[in-house]
Amino acid sequence: MATSRIGQLIAMREKNPRDGRVLFALALEYEKLERWEDTAAVFNEYLELADDEGNAWGRLGTALHRLGRTDEAKAALERGIEAANRHGHPTMAAEFAEMIDDLT
Repeated sequence: MATSRIGQLIAMREKNPRDGRVLFALALEYEKLERWEDTAAVFNEYLELADDEGNAWGRLGTALHRLGRTDEAKAALERGIEAANRHGHPTMAAEFAEMIDDLT
């Protein structure tokens, strides 16, 4: 079922590759399947287009951590902290700071 959803989202992305909602949804589907390379790649695509409020940065950080790319995970989480603070989400920023501490 998830693979058919992925197929639908890929088709939608091909029609409009700059639709951030489609990219975010596709990244979430990959995340559910623990396809961390795909998750990270699509969240990176999304983040090139969107002024994310922090959520995607945190999810990217998690995916990168799962891939063993700790320095990149920390950098993504730091960007998530900046975004969360900029958009008025101090709880999210604090959560990301704890995640960074856990990575060190």
